[in-house]
Order: sequence, then C-alpha cells, then structure tokens
Amino acid sequence: MSAPDEILIRSARTGDVPRMVELMEPLVARRILLGKDLVDLYAAVPEFLVAEETGGSVIGYGAVHVMWEQLGEVRTLGVSEEWLGRGIGHRLLSALEVRAHDLGLKQLFCLTFETDFFERHGFEQVGEDDELVAAEVYAELLRSNDEGVAEFLDLARVKPNTLGNTRMLKRL
Repeated sequence: MSAPDEILIRSARTGDVPRMVELMEPLVARRILLGKDLVDLYAAVPEFLVAEETGGSVIGYGAVHVMWEQLGEVRTLGVSEEWLGRGIGHRLLSALEVRAHDLGLKQLFCLTFETDFFERHGFEQVGEDDELVAAEVYAELLRSNDEGVAEFLDLARVKPNTLGNTRMLKRL
C-alpha cells in the first residue's frame, strides 16, 4: 500500500460510484452507514470527494451537502477497511471542511456512530433541546423532503434510521 501522503483527494466522478458502493456495502451491512440508492448516489456525485491511491483505486469517500444558507452536512464518509487508521478519513474530512467553507457554510452537521473521530475534528454532540437554527429557518427546513434535513431536525419519522447515532455540529 502507498503511504498516506501519496493519496490524492479529488472531486468524485460518475465512474467512481461503483467502487464507492463496493466500499459502502460492509458499512451498510453493519448499519454504520445508511444504504443509498444508486440514483441518489449518482445525483450526489458533485457533493462527493474521493481518496484515490497511486494505482488509481478509490479507497475513501465523503460528501458535503448544503442544507441551508450557512449550514451543511458531512454525509457518507467512509474509508476502505484496509486503509483505516492511516489518516485517510482525516484528510477527506479536512478537504470537505475546505469545500464547505468555500461554499460559504459556517456550520457542519453530521449524524454518526463515530463520535470519537468527529470530536477529534472539532465536532460537538448536539443535545435534544439544543436550538440549532432560528425558528424561521426551522420552519423552512421542515418543508424539505431530504432525509438528512429530517435527521438534523430530529424528526420522529427518521428515528428508526438514526437509532444509536449521535447528532454532532461544528462551527467553521
């Protein structure tokens, strides 16, 4: 395997989706990630970055999704099991934060089982009663059909999907 500094972090391309799905499958099976339909993954390609080893194989992926004017979500962040513990997730998350900043976002949300990883990167756990957005923004977000927005708002309809996950937030 290549050294982590030989890893390229780049924007995802449609041709990366099959490999991303292959890497996601064990995490979905263990309920660490929610499964995504192919149509949704292809639609979200512009949101994704991938980590690519020198030989050209994708070994990690992650997305930043705009939720509101200054609010985004880190979604679907994962690394090949063979590459865990080698800084790939850190590099992907750092690049996603740069992308979020470039988009004008001031806060990043995530829903995760990997609380230690995200806490090491400045995310803080969100309590049930924490007010995350102003009331008028909350009312607008309620109109969204996006499941990630529903998870952010902690709506009852997504509770079965989020059971055991922790809502976390970082101010950029």
